[in-house]
Amino acid sequence: MKKTLFDKVWDTHIVDSIKNGPQILYIDKHLIHEVTSPQAFKELEERKIPIFRPQQIVATADHNTPTLNQHLPIQDKLSKKQLEQLSSNCTKNNILLFELSHKYNGIVHVMAPELGITQPGMTIVCGDSHTSTHGAFGAIAFGIGTSQVAQVFASQCLLLTKPKSLRITVSGTLNKGVLPKDVILYIISKVGTNAGTGYFCEYAGNVFENMSMEGRMTVCNMSIEMGARGGMIAPDETTFEYVKGRKFAPKESAFDQKVAYWKTLPTDVGATFDKEYFFEAEDIEPMITYGTNPGMGIKVSGTIPTSEDISLKKSLKYMDFKVGESLINKPINYVFIGSCTNSRIEDFRIAANYIKGKQKAKNVTAWLVPGSKQVEAQIVNEGLKTVFETAGFELRQPGCSACLAMNDDKIPQGEYCVSTSNRNFEGRQGQGSRTILASPLIAAATAIEGKIIDITKQLN
Repeated sequence: MKKTLFDKVWDTHIVDSIKNGPQILYIDKHLIHEVTSPQAFKELEERKIPIFRPQQIVATADHNTPTLNQHLPIQDKLSKKQLEQLSSNCTKNNILLFELSHKYNGIVHVMAPELGITQPGMTIVCGDSHTSTHGAFGAIAFGIGTSQVAQVFASQCLLLTKPKSLRITVSGTLNKGVLPKDVILYIISKVGTNAGTGYFCEYAGNVFENMSMEGRMTVCNMSIEMGARGGMIAPDETTFEYVKGRKFAPKESAFDQKVAYWKTLPTDVGATFDKEYFFEAEDIEPMITYGTNPGMGIKVSGTIPTSEDISLKKSLKYMDFKVGESLINKPINYVFIGSCTNSRIEDFRIAANYIKGKQKAKNVTAWLVPGSKQVEAQIVNEGLKTVFETAGFELRQPGCSACLAMNDDKIPQGEYCVSTSNRNFEGRQGQGSRTILASPLIAAATAIEGKIIDITKQLN
Protein backbone atom coordinates (compact mmCIF):
# COMPACT_ATOMS: atom_id res chain seq x y z
CA MET A 1 0.00 0.00 0.00
CA LYS A 2 1.34 3.44 -0.95
CA LYS A 3 1.78 5.69 2.06
CA THR A 4 2.10 9.43 2.61
CA LEU A 5 4.83 11.01 4.74
CA PHE A 6 2.18 11.60 7.40
CA ASP A 7 1.00 7.96 7.29
CA LYS A 8 4.55 6.67 7.70
CA VAL A 9 5.36 8.77 10.76
CA TRP A 10 1.92 8.24 12.32
CA ASP A 11 1.87 4.47 11.82
CA THR A 12 5.27 3.94 13.43
CA HIS A 13 4.09 5.72 16.59
CA ILE A 14 0.83 3.82 17.21
CA VAL A 15 0.90 2.15 20.63
CA ASP A 16 -2.66 0.81 20.46
CA SER A 17 -5.85 1.25 18.45
CA ILE A 18 -9.49 1.21 19.48
CA LYS A 19 -11.68 -0.48 16.87
CA ASN A 20 -13.53 2.22 14.89
CA GLY A 21 -12.17 4.75 17.40
CA PRO A 22 -9.11 6.80 18.26
CA GLN A 23 -5.55 5.56 18.55
CA ILE A 24 -2.90 5.94 21.22
CA LEU A 25 0.10 7.71 19.74
CA TYR A 26 3.57 7.73 21.27
CA ILE A 27 5.14 11.19 21.58
CA ASP A 28 8.90 11.47 21.01
CA LYS A 29 9.43 15.03 22.21
CA HIS A 30 7.36 17.25 24.49
CA LEU A 31 8.25 20.95 24.45
CA ILE A 32 6.95 23.14 27.26
CA HIS A 33 7.02 26.79 28.32
CA GLU A 34 5.82 28.92 31.22
CA VAL A 35 2.25 29.62 30.06
CA THR A 36 0.57 26.25 29.38
CA SER A 37 2.52 23.93 31.69
CA PRO A 38 1.82 25.10 35.32
CA GLN A 39 -1.74 23.73 35.43
CA ALA A 40 -0.58 20.35 34.08
CA PHE A 41 2.23 20.08 36.63
CA LYS A 42 -0.25 20.95 39.37
CA GLU A 43 -2.74 18.32 38.19
CA LEU A 44 -0.15 15.55 38.29
CA GLU A 45 1.09 16.68 41.69
CA GLU A 46 -2.43 16.64 43.11
CA ARG A 47 -3.07 13.17 41.68
CA LYS A 48 0.37 11.98 42.87
CA ILE A 49 1.33 10.87 39.36
CA PRO A 50 5.03 11.19 38.46
CA ILE A 51 6.29 12.59 35.13
CA PHE A 52 6.70 9.39 33.09
CA ARG A 53 9.70 10.30 30.91
CA PRO A 54 11.21 13.67 31.94
CA GLN A 55 14.20 13.12 29.65
CA GLN A 56 11.90 13.54 26.64
CA ILE A 57 10.71 16.96 27.76
CA VAL A 58 12.52 20.23 27.01
CA ALA A 59 11.48 23.54 28.54
CA THR A 60 12.16 27.17 27.68
CA ALA A 61 10.91 30.56 28.84
CA ASP A 62 9.52 32.64 25.99
CA HIS A 63 5.95 34.03 26.00
CA ASN A 64 6.13 36.27 29.06
CA THR A 65 9.79 37.20 28.98
CA PRO A 66 10.86 40.85 28.74
CA THR A 67 12.99 41.82 25.74
CA LEU A 68 14.90 44.57 27.53
CA ASN A 69 17.21 44.29 30.55
CA GLN A 70 16.85 40.55 30.90
CA HIS A 71 19.64 40.61 33.49
CA LEU A 72 17.41 42.58 35.88
CA PRO A 73 14.54 41.22 38.05
CA ILE A 74 11.27 40.90 36.10
CA GLN A 75 8.92 43.75 36.94
CA ASP A 76 5.61 42.21 35.84
CA LYS A 77 4.34 40.18 38.80
CA LEU A 78 2.42 37.55 36.77
CA SER A 79 5.32 36.97 34.38
CA LYS A 80 7.75 36.71 37.28
CA LYS A 81 5.53 34.17 39.02
CA GLN A 82 5.07 32.03 35.90
CA LEU A 83 8.78 31.95 35.10
CA GLU A 84 9.65 31.05 38.70
CA GLN A 85 7.01 28.32 38.62
CA LEU A 86 8.47 26.87 35.43
CA SER A 87 11.95 26.78 36.96
CA SER A 88 10.64 25.17 40.14
CA ASN A 89 8.62 22.53 38.26
CA CYS A 90 11.55 21.64 36.00
CA THR A 91 13.95 21.33 38.93
CA LYS A 92 11.51 19.14 40.90
CA ASN A 93 10.91 16.86 37.93
CA ASN A 94 14.44 16.77 36.48
CA ILE A 95 13.42 18.43 33.20
CA LEU A 96 15.94 20.22 30.99
CA LEU A 97 15.18 23.97 31.04
CA PHE A 98 16.67 26.84 29.08
CA GLU A 99 15.54 29.68 31.32
CA LEU A 100 15.79 33.38 30.65
CA SER A 101 19.35 34.49 29.73
CA HIS A 102 20.59 30.89 29.24
CA LYS A 103 22.69 30.73 26.07
CA TYR A 104 20.13 28.35 24.52
CA ASN A 105 17.02 30.25 25.64
CA GLY A 106 14.59 31.34 22.97
CA ILE A 107 11.14 30.92 21.49
CA VAL A 108 10.26 27.24 21.76
CA HIS A 109 9.81 26.88 17.98
CA VAL A 110 13.12 28.58 17.22
CA MET A 111 15.46 27.12 19.81
CA ALA A 112 14.37 23.45 19.45
CA PRO A 113 15.23 23.21 15.72
CA GLU A 114 18.48 25.14 16.06
CA LEU A 115 19.63 22.79 18.85
CA GLY A 116 18.82 19.68 16.81
CA ILE A 117 16.07 18.67 19.26
CA THR A 118 13.66 18.67 16.31
CA GLN A 119 14.38 15.77 13.93
CA PRO A 120 12.63 14.09 10.99
CA GLY A 121 10.19 11.28 11.68
CA MET A 122 9.42 12.43 15.23
CA THR A 123 6.14 13.11 16.94
CA ILE A 124 6.42 16.46 18.74
CA VAL A 125 3.83 18.28 20.84
CA CYS A 126 3.73 21.53 22.79
CA GLY A 127 1.04 23.57 24.48
CA ASP A 128 1.20 26.09 21.65
CA SER A 129 -0.62 26.00 18.30
CA HIS A 130 2.46 27.00 16.30
CA THR A 131 4.16 23.71 17.12
CA SER A 132 3.28 23.00 13.49
CA THR A 133 6.60 24.77 12.76
CA HIS A 134 8.55 21.57 13.44
CA GLY A 135 6.77 19.79 10.59
CA ALA A 136 9.31 21.49 8.33
CA PHE A 137 11.62 18.60 9.22
CA GLY A 138 9.14 15.87 8.27
CA ALA A 139 7.89 15.48 11.83
CA ILE A 140 4.29 15.19 13.02
CA ALA A 141 4.19 18.26 15.23
CA PHE A 142 1.11 19.94 16.64
CA GLY A 143 -0.20 22.07 19.47
CA ILE A 144 -2.08 20.57 22.41
CA GLY A 145 -4.25 21.88 25.23
CA THR A 146 -3.32 21.95 28.89
CA SER A 147 -5.22 18.73 29.71
CA GLN A 148 -3.25 16.99 26.94
CA VAL A 149 0.00 18.40 28.34
CA ALA A 150 -0.89 16.55 31.53
CA GLN A 151 -1.65 13.36 29.54
CA VAL A 152 1.78 13.45 27.91
CA PHE A 153 3.46 14.19 31.25
CA ALA A 154 1.80 11.10 32.71
CA SER A 155 2.08 8.64 29.82
CA GLN A 156 4.25 10.08 26.98
CA CYS A 157 1.22 9.25 24.81
CA LEU A 158 -1.94 10.92 23.48
CA LEU A 159 -5.34 9.52 22.57
CA LEU A 160 -6.03 10.84 19.07
CA THR A 161 -8.23 10.38 16.04
CA LYS A 162 -6.10 10.35 12.92
CA PRO A 163 -6.67 13.49 10.80
CA LYS A 164 -7.36 13.31 7.06
CA SER A 165 -4.57 14.08 4.59
CA LEU A 166 -4.18 17.25 2.53
CA ARG A 167 -1.44 18.11 0.01
CA ILE A 168 -0.64 21.59 -1.29
CA THR A 169 1.71 21.68 -4.26
CA VAL A 170 3.40 24.87 -5.45
CA SER A 171 5.44 24.54 -8.63
CA GLY A 172 7.54 26.93 -10.71
CA THR A 173 9.90 29.81 -9.97
CA LEU A 174 9.13 32.44 -7.36
CA ASN A 175 9.16 36.09 -8.45
CA LYS A 176 11.83 38.45 -7.20
CA GLY A 177 11.21 39.54 -3.60
CA VAL A 178 8.72 36.74 -2.88
CA LEU A 179 9.67 35.10 0.42
CA PRO A 180 8.31 31.98 2.16
CA LYS A 181 6.01 34.23 4.23
CA ASP A 182 4.44 35.48 0.99
CA VAL A 183 3.97 31.90 -0.21
CA ILE A 184 2.01 30.84 2.88
CA LEU A 185 0.01 34.10 3.05
CA TYR A 186 -0.91 33.59 -0.61
CA ILE A 187 -1.98 29.99 0.01
CA ILE A 188 -4.16 30.94 3.00
CA SER A 189 -5.70 33.85 1.07
CA LYS A 190 -6.71 31.37 -1.65
CA VAL A 191 -7.91 28.39 0.40
CA GLY A 192 -9.28 30.26 3.44
CA THR A 193 -8.79 29.84 7.15
CA ASN A 194 -10.94 26.69 7.41
CA ALA A 195 -9.60 24.71 4.44
CA GLY A 196 -7.32 22.63 6.62
CA THR A 197 -9.75 21.87 9.42
CA GLY A 198 -9.61 18.13 10.15
CA TYR A 199 -6.50 17.66 8.00
CA PHE A 200 -2.76 17.33 8.34
CA CYS A 201 -1.11 19.12 5.42
CA GLU A 202 1.92 18.16 3.35
CA TYR A 203 3.59 20.87 1.25
CA ALA A 204 5.06 19.55 -1.99
CA GLY A 205 6.56 20.82 -5.22
CA ASN A 206 9.85 22.38 -6.23
CA VAL A 207 9.13 25.70 -4.47
CA PHE A 208 9.36 23.94 -1.10
CA GLU A 209 12.14 21.62 -2.25
CA ASN A 210 14.25 24.69 -3.10
CA MET A 211 13.41 26.50 0.15
CA SER A 212 15.84 26.82 3.06
CA MET A 213 14.95 25.16 6.38
CA GLU A 214 14.20 28.59 7.82
CA GLY A 215 11.73 29.20 5.00
CA ARG A 216 10.12 25.79 5.43
CA MET A 217 9.66 26.54 9.14
CA THR A 218 7.92 29.82 8.28
CA VAL A 219 5.50 27.97 5.97
CA CYS A 220 4.74 25.11 8.38
CA ASN A 221 4.39 27.57 11.27
CA MET A 222 1.31 29.08 9.64
CA SER A 223 -0.40 25.78 8.76
CA ILE A 224 -2.57 26.27 11.81
CA GLU A 225 -3.79 29.57 10.32
CA MET A 226 -5.67 27.69 7.62
CA GLY A 227 -7.12 25.37 10.23
CA ALA A 228 -4.80 22.39 9.66
CA ARG A 229 -3.63 20.43 12.69
CA GLY A 230 -0.12 20.66 11.30
CA GLY A 231 2.03 20.96 8.19
CA MET A 232 4.87 18.77 6.93
CA ILE A 233 7.60 18.88 4.31
CA ALA A 234 9.46 15.74 3.29
CA PRO A 235 12.99 15.54 4.71
CA ASP A 236 15.77 15.79 2.15
CA GLU A 237 19.46 16.72 1.87
CA THR A 238 18.63 20.30 2.96
CA THR A 239 17.07 18.87 6.13
CA PHE A 240 19.93 16.48 6.84
CA GLU A 241 22.55 19.22 6.40
CA TYR A 242 20.62 21.51 8.75
CA VAL A 243 20.34 18.89 11.50
CA LYS A 244 23.91 17.57 11.19
CA GLY A 245 26.28 18.70 13.92
CA ARG A 246 23.68 20.43 16.08
CA LYS A 247 23.99 19.95 19.83
CA PHE A 248 21.25 17.35 20.34
CA ALA A 249 21.42 15.73 16.91
CA PRO A 250 22.69 12.16 16.60
CA LYS A 251 26.42 11.97 15.97
CA GLU A 252 28.64 10.02 13.51
CA SER A 253 27.34 6.49 12.74
CA ALA A 254 24.12 7.12 14.69
CA PHE A 255 23.48 10.12 12.44
CA ASP A 256 24.12 8.03 9.30
CA GLN A 257 21.67 5.39 10.52
CA LYS A 258 19.07 8.08 11.15
CA VAL A 259 19.58 9.57 7.69
CA ALA A 260 19.09 6.14 6.13
CA TYR A 261 15.72 5.94 7.93
CA TRP A 262 14.77 9.54 7.20
CA LYS A 263 15.28 8.88 3.47
CA THR A 264 12.44 6.33 3.60
CA LEU A 265 9.93 8.88 4.89
CA PRO A 266 8.90 10.90 1.78
CA THR A 267 5.46 10.17 0.38
CA ASP A 268 5.38 7.17 -1.96
CA VAL A 269 4.73 7.93 -5.61
CA GLY A 270 1.07 7.12 -6.21
CA ALA A 271 -0.04 7.64 -2.59
CA THR A 272 -3.42 9.34 -2.40
CA PHE A 273 -4.56 12.33 -0.33
CA ASP A 274 -8.07 13.18 0.87
CA LYS A 275 -7.76 16.68 -0.62
CA GLU A 276 -5.27 18.48 -2.87
CA TYR A 277 -4.56 22.05 -4.02
CA PHE A 278 -2.17 23.13 -6.79
CA PHE A 279 -0.65 26.61 -7.28
CA GLU A 280 1.82 28.21 -9.68
CA ALA A 281 4.75 30.09 -8.16
CA GLU A 282 4.61 32.78 -10.86
CA ASP A 283 1.19 33.89 -9.57
CA ILE A 284 2.57 34.79 -6.14
CA GLU A 285 3.71 38.34 -5.32
CA PRO A 286 4.77 40.01 -2.06
CA MET A 287 1.72 39.89 0.24
CA ILE A 288 0.11 41.92 3.01
CA THR A 289 -3.05 41.39 5.06
CA TYR A 290 -5.82 43.94 5.39
CA GLY A 291 -8.22 42.24 7.84
CA THR A 292 -8.29 40.42 11.14
CA ASN A 293 -7.44 36.89 10.10
CA PRO A 294 -4.46 35.65 8.06
CA GLY A 295 -6.73 34.65 5.18
CA MET A 296 -7.55 38.29 4.50
CA GLY A 297 -4.48 38.86 2.39
CA ILE A 298 -3.74 40.60 -0.93
CA LYS A 299 -0.77 41.27 -3.16
CA VAL A 300 0.94 44.39 -1.85
CA SER A 301 0.00 46.11 -5.12
CA GLY A 302 -3.63 44.93 -4.88
CA THR A 303 -6.82 46.38 -3.45
CA ILE A 304 -9.15 45.14 -0.71
CA PRO A 305 -11.72 42.88 -2.39
CA THR A 306 -15.43 43.54 -2.47
CA SER A 307 -17.60 41.19 -0.44
CA GLU A 308 -20.88 41.13 1.48
CA ASP A 309 -19.32 38.86 4.08
CA ILE A 310 -20.27 40.10 7.56
CA SER A 311 -16.93 39.12 9.12
CA LEU A 312 -15.09 41.07 6.42
CA LYS A 313 -17.17 44.19 7.12
CA LYS A 314 -16.49 43.82 10.83
CA SER A 315 -12.77 43.40 10.27
CA LEU A 316 -12.55 46.41 7.94
CA LYS A 317 -14.33 48.54 10.53
CA TYR A 318 -11.78 47.41 13.15
CA MET A 319 -8.87 48.09 10.80
CA ASP A 320 -10.45 51.33 9.49
CA PHE A 321 -9.98 50.20 5.89
CA LYS A 322 -12.49 50.27 3.03
CA VAL A 323 -13.43 47.87 0.25
CA GLY A 324 -11.51 48.69 -2.94
CA GLU A 325 -8.81 50.55 -1.03
CA SER A 326 -5.10 50.14 -1.77
CA LEU A 327 -2.77 50.07 1.22
CA ILE A 328 0.09 51.61 -0.75
CA ASN A 329 1.24 54.84 0.98
CA LYS A 330 -0.68 53.95 4.14
CA PRO A 331 1.31 55.58 7.02
CA ILE A 332 2.59 53.06 9.57
CA ASN A 333 3.97 53.89 13.02
CA TYR A 334 5.11 50.45 14.21
CA VAL A 335 7.13 47.68 12.59
CA PHE A 336 7.86 44.36 14.30
CA ILE A 337 10.29 41.77 12.95
CA GLY A 338 10.19 38.75 15.22
CA SER A 339 7.93 35.85 16.43
CA CYS A 340 8.26 32.10 15.85
CA THR A 341 7.31 32.75 12.21
CA ASN A 342 10.12 35.13 11.21
CA SER A 343 12.82 35.62 13.86
CA ARG A 344 15.55 33.39 12.49
CA ILE A 345 18.91 34.58 11.22
CA GLU A 346 17.76 34.35 7.58
CA ASP A 347 14.98 36.85 8.34
CA PHE A 348 17.39 39.37 9.84
CA ARG A 349 19.86 38.94 7.00
CA ILE A 350 17.09 39.78 4.51
CA ALA A 351 16.06 42.83 6.53
CA ALA A 352 19.66 44.02 6.99
CA ASN A 353 20.40 43.62 3.30
CA TYR A 354 17.55 46.01 2.49
CA ILE A 355 18.21 48.43 5.35
CA LYS A 356 21.97 48.82 4.91
CA GLY A 357 22.83 52.42 3.99
CA LYS A 358 19.30 53.70 4.67
CA GLN A 359 17.62 55.44 7.60
CA LYS A 360 14.42 54.50 9.38
CA ALA A 361 11.53 56.94 8.94
CA LYS A 362 11.06 59.23 11.95
CA ASN A 363 7.41 58.28 12.45
CA VAL A 364 8.22 54.58 12.88
CA THR A 365 9.09 52.61 16.00
CA ALA A 366 10.88 49.53 14.67
CA TRP A 367 11.47 46.54 16.95
CA LEU A 368 13.78 43.71 15.91
CA VAL A 369 13.41 40.73 18.25
CA PRO A 370 15.56 37.63 17.60
CA GLY A 371 13.97 34.25 18.25
CA SER A 372 16.78 32.96 20.46
CA LYS A 373 20.03 33.81 22.17
CA GLN A 374 21.85 32.00 19.38
CA VAL A 375 20.17 34.15 16.71
CA GLU A 376 20.99 37.24 18.79
CA ALA A 377 24.66 36.18 18.85
CA GLN A 378 24.66 35.60 15.08
CA ILE A 379 23.21 39.09 14.50
CA VAL A 380 26.10 40.57 16.45
CA ASN A 381 28.81 38.32 14.96
CA GLU A 382 27.70 38.99 11.37
CA GLY A 383 27.72 42.76 11.88
CA LEU A 384 23.95 43.07 11.40
CA LYS A 385 23.51 44.80 14.76
CA THR A 386 25.59 47.72 13.49
CA VAL A 387 23.47 47.93 10.32
CA PHE A 388 20.23 47.98 12.32
CA GLU A 389 21.33 50.45 14.96
CA THR A 390 22.93 52.80 12.43
CA ALA A 391 19.60 52.89 10.60
CA GLY A 392 17.67 53.66 13.81
CA PHE A 393 16.13 50.24 14.50
CA GLU A 394 15.87 48.89 18.05
CA LEU A 395 17.40 45.45 18.49
CA ARG A 396 15.84 43.80 21.53
CA GLN A 397 16.57 40.57 23.40
CA PRO A 398 14.95 37.22 22.44
CA GLY A 399 11.35 36.34 23.21
CA CYS A 400 7.85 36.17 21.78
CA SER A 401 7.62 39.95 22.26
CA ALA A 402 4.94 41.87 20.35
CA CYS A 403 3.63 38.79 18.55
CA LEU A 404 1.03 38.28 21.26
CA ALA A 405 1.53 41.07 23.81
CA MET A 406 1.76 38.75 26.85
CA ASN A 407 4.78 40.76 27.93
CA ASP A 408 5.79 44.43 28.00
CA ASP A 409 5.95 44.77 24.19
CA LYS A 410 2.52 46.02 23.10
CA ILE A 411 1.35 48.03 20.12
CA PRO A 412 -0.75 51.02 21.29
CA GLN A 413 -4.49 51.18 20.67
CA GLY A 414 -5.45 52.35 17.19
CA GLU A 415 -1.90 52.11 15.80
CA TYR A 416 -1.01 50.09 12.71
CA CYS A 417 1.85 47.59 12.93
CA VAL A 418 3.40 45.86 9.95
CA SER A 419 4.39 42.60 11.59
CA THR A 420 6.19 39.41 10.60
CA SER A 421 4.18 37.46 13.17
CA ASN A 422 1.49 34.91 12.31
CA ARG A 423 -1.81 36.34 13.55
CA ASN A 424 -3.62 39.61 12.93
CA PHE A 425 -6.56 38.93 15.25
CA GLU A 426 -8.25 41.88 16.99
CA GLY A 427 -6.02 42.99 19.87
CA ARG A 428 -3.43 40.30 19.22
CA GLN A 429 -0.51 42.73 19.55
CA GLY A 430 -2.16 44.87 22.22
CA GLN A 431 -5.68 46.06 22.96
CA GLY A 432 -7.04 47.94 19.94
CA SER A 433 -3.86 47.44 17.91
CA ARG A 434 -4.13 46.89 14.14
CA THR A 435 -1.83 44.25 12.67
CA ILE A 436 -0.81 43.93 9.01
CA LEU A 437 1.05 40.66 8.38
CA ALA A 438 3.97 40.71 5.95
CA SER A 439 7.41 39.31 5.17
CA PRO A 440 10.63 40.64 6.75
CA LEU A 441 11.38 42.43 3.46
CA ILE A 442 8.04 44.29 3.40
CA ALA A 443 8.43 45.07 7.11
CA ALA A 444 11.93 46.48 6.61
CA ALA A 445 10.82 48.58 3.63
CA THR A 446 7.85 49.94 5.61
CA ALA A 447 10.13 51.00 8.46
CA ILE A 448 12.43 52.84 6.06
CA GLU A 449 9.63 54.61 4.17
CA GLY A 450 7.25 55.19 7.10
CA LYS A 451 4.44 53.81 4.95
CA ILE A 452 3.56 50.72 2.96
CA ILE A 453 5.18 50.77 -0.47
CA ASP A 454 4.91 48.66 -3.59
CA ILE A 455 8.17 46.79 -3.12
CA THR A 456 7.83 45.17 -6.54
CA LYS A 457 8.58 48.55 -8.21
CA GLN A 458 11.93 48.74 -6.41
CA LEU A 459 12.77 45.11 -7.19
CA ASN A 460 11.97 45.41 -10.88
